[in-house]
Amino acid sequence: MRDTGGWLFRWRGYLPLLFIAIVLASLSHFRFLGGSEVDDELWECVCLAVSSIGLLVRALTVGHAADNTSGRNARQQRAEVLNTSGAYSMVRHPLYLGNFCIWMGIALYPHQWLVAFACICVFWLYYERIMIAEEAFLAGRFGEEFHAWARATPAFIPDPRLFRRPDRPFSLRTVLKREYPAFSGTIFSMFVLEVAGDYEVLGHFTLDTLWVVLLALALGVHVVLRTLKKHTRLLDQTGR
Repeated sequence: MRDTGGWLFRWRGYLPLLFIAIVLASLSHFRFLGGSEVDDELWECVCLAVSSIGLLVRALTVGHAADNTSGRNARQQRAEVLNTSGAYSMVRHPLYLGNFCIWMGIALYPHQWLVAFACICVFWLYYERIMIAEEAFLAGRFGEEFHAWARATPAFIPDPRLFRRPDRPFSLRTVLKREYPAFSGTIFSMFVLEVAGDYEVLGHFTLDTLWVVLLALALGVHVVLRTLKKHTRLLDQTGR
């Protein structure tokens, strides 16, 4: 499982494609929730709220994390220090918890519980192995410091009673630099599902004003922050 997790770690960025494929396939018999377009739009807001919780969890985790940790590196594990405060004081894998909320919001969109259950199973099988590989790396890197933290901290379901204030101040620049793909990817995924679901019910393409505005905002944020990251040093300063 550790070896498999190491391989999956390098390719974890492609997991969203599998989720989208599962959810899109479920739309072949999509109907508005309760037969009401208004009720379905309210359900979309619920789904967006669930995903937004995941984005918030990721932002708070990354914003307080030490430099050269909690990154999006795909080639190899990397950690110069062991994060044990803030979100990491309540749960060992807060970023993956954030990912779970993001994808549950998307998986709930078709309001088919079997689809949500299938996504939970895929997520668990995928990330369980990645977590095993990451913890094996951290154990080898930090030894007893890691083992003491791991013994006291849940792996995936947070325990708020364990919360300890972050050791480092919040860095908005770090969040903007690292997390814009998660934001734009979430909005784009839900926009695609919204268009596909309406097409299945109505038989023609329609564009909801709210989702068009959200998509334009997400793409604008993505382009601006990617440009700043690639061509300037404005986001390299941690702001701490």
